[in-house]
Amino acid sequence: MPKRIIVVLAGVLVLAAGISAQYTPWLYWTFLPKAHIDEIVGEASGEAAWNTVAEINAFNRERFDDEYSGNFFETQVVVRKLKSYGLPGIEVVTYPGGQAWRAVKGELWETKPVRQKIASIHDMLPMLASGSGSADVTGELVWIGRGTAKEILDAKIEGKVVVTEGSLMTAYGAATQQGAIGVIAISMSRPYFDPIQMPWSGIAPRRRPGDTPAGQAALPTQAAAKPAAPSFGFQLPVREGDILKRRLLANEKITVRAQVEAKMETADLENILCLIPGTDPAAGEVILSAHLFEGLQKQGANDNISGSACILEVARILNTLIAEGRLPKPQRGIRFIWGPEFSGIGKWVQANQATMERTLCNINMDMVGEWLSKNQAFFCLMRTTYGNPHYINDVMENYYRYLGEGNRERIQNRSTAARVPVRVVAPSGADEPFVYSIETHYGASDHEVFNDWGVGVPGIMMIAWPDKWYHTSGDVADKADPTQLKRAAIIGAAGAYTVAGADAEAAVRIAGEIAANATRRLGHQLVVSLETLNRATAESLAEDARFARDIFEASVMNEKDTLGSVLELAPGDASLSGHLAKMAKAVDGVGSAGLAALDAHRAMAAQKLGVRLAPVVPTELEKRAAKLVPRPTARVRENGYREYQKYVTAVPAAARAKYPVAGKDMVVANTAELQLLVNGRHSALDIKKMLDAQNERRSTLQAVLNYLEVLKLAGLVEW
Repeated sequence: MPKRIIVVLAGVLVLAAGISAQYTPWLYWTFLPKAHIDEIVGEASGEAAWNTVAEINAFNRERFDDEYSGNFFETQVVVRKLKSYGLPGIEVVTYPGGQAWRAVKGELWETKPVRQKIASIHDMLPMLASGSGSADVTGELVWIGRGTAKEILDAKIEGKVVVTEGSLMTAYGAATQQGAIGVIAISMSRPYFDPIQMPWSGIAPRRRPGDTPAGQAALPTQAAAKPAAPSFGFQLPVREGDILKRRLLANEKITVRAQVEAKMETADLENILCLIPGTDPAAGEVILSAHLFEGLQKQGANDNISGSACILEVARILNTLIAEGRLPKPQRGIRFIWGPEFSGIGKWVQANQATMERTLCNINMDMVGEWLSKNQAFFCLMRTTYGNPHYINDVMENYYRYLGEGNRERIQNRSTAARVPVRVVAPSGADEPFVYSIETHYGASDHEVFNDWGVGVPGIMMIAWPDKWYHTSGDVADKADPTQLKRAAIIGAAGAYTVAGADAEAAVRIAGEIAANATRRLGHQLVVSLETLNRATAESLAEDARFARDIFEASVMNEKDTLGSVLELAPGDASLSGHLAKMAKAVDGVGSAGLAALDAHRAMAAQKLGVRLAPVVPTELEKRAAKLVPRPTARVRENGYREYQKYVTAVPAAARAKYPVAGKDMVVANTAELQLLVNGRHSALDIKKMLDAQNERRSTLQAVLNYLEVLKLAGLVEW
């Protein structure tokens, strides 16, 4: 590449992160024709989605008996609405779920010096901690502060009910060992933001041995020998609990009666599915997912009835538009799944490996309905990792940007009638900008079922964060916004329909946008690498320079891998294949320019630090790692979701000991990601670089090689 071009490209890269926020205020585009996106926008109803949220979780409710003998209420609502919308292929698939704790009664009354109610599940369901045992006891209250070991020992709590403003579970485990008959915790969940919210909390049957927090006195060992009697945990919001706390600190003697009735119920894992079929069953599917249950006790309007309501609305939108001929029927099917987080959806995925093999990607919605301004939140797109590179990231980003930039009033447009050029607002929803963020990968939801090494379906997550009522009693329907739900449904519907209908022509457009976005992303990665050099010392410069190059090279590899994924939209199309090769070459050009900029910056850093500029040459270990190219065996996916783990566990300890991955100078930042990066093209050195580019902790090359050896012993990789 001519030197002049390298210099120009390097300058572009340095500026890329800064200019990414700029936008052409006269141009807004999507992958779909304008007529198609307008149909989706017009059909989408934030109110329909919000009504589903409100029907299921306007308040935290006690479950009815018939839910345990039939379908749970959430399942009933979703199935009824799917039928009313005319969705085809509706089915409820159940798997054994074991036993679930259920509260039948939970009352806490003060009996002396006055008679008054303190807590009841009929007032606020989370007031009784899950896992509480049946009891009818009377006891004196005693204050134990934060519930430290010393506070518990000093309080003389045997036969009493302790009150704490510390962790309910920790206090329960420690206090019951000392003979307490129950625990009352004052919630400290965002007390200054919302003094009446309480977390969904549970209690452990007993404290685990040796679990004393650092710096605290250990509890007497003989305490563990006390017989475990049925005991309970209650919690109070800080507004109410503070009154009780002040009375106890004033040495007032308070006696309470706790009446708890709880039982274990047999509870199945209920998954709901439906499929909008495509014109070509062999062309594959796109799957939208949302967890409808996060256990049976914990409830939440935004987490995650909003995600479930939103993919329900996506199903209605697309089914209506396709059935009425307002959108052409796509070649690929669009499947929807609702179920218990991880446990239920994971079971279905594991049982349907043939479907997974023809599934192109997953769009997972988790907490998508938050009223953004109330929560001070961004609506985030969590991308796939380098181990699952896929065009779905850029497809979804296209629609996030379309609504985000289009729903802003810009100073450039202030004199026009269309100050907000792509206004998308629900009639009863917030008329606010759409605040969004494109983020690096984050797991902890059902897209990880699809991203799993044993499944291999790239999945992204749509999520609002932060949520000021996350996992608390306050997560009810009034915290959700019809406008936000409408926008989320549009993005989900447009993204799924784009992939479902994409042909070779659409693939070319998607590839072009990936290449364009790659320039911006590589610009950001270049700045990260430059900052690594800026922070280097004379002693660390050589290693930091190597690291800076490595993570930039890793990002280039990921962009090229992402481009390669586009070929699945038109397999065997020679024209598309040639085009993708040209786009990859363009990304290589940007990469070369970035490396040239890094070399120039390294020279300046060496001059500033007064050290000799030594060439960056590979070590012997790096040379060996560069030649080792592992590939996964058929065993990885033969039994589906997470089943490969049993082979790793089965590797004998003596054999594993030969290949340590932890301890002195041994770091693998993320073993799950390391596994995903094994694809028969990445060398062990590439894998180390790609781990470093995605994690705060730097992996050590020997540890990466050692873990690959363990996987080889497990029969999961070969080379």
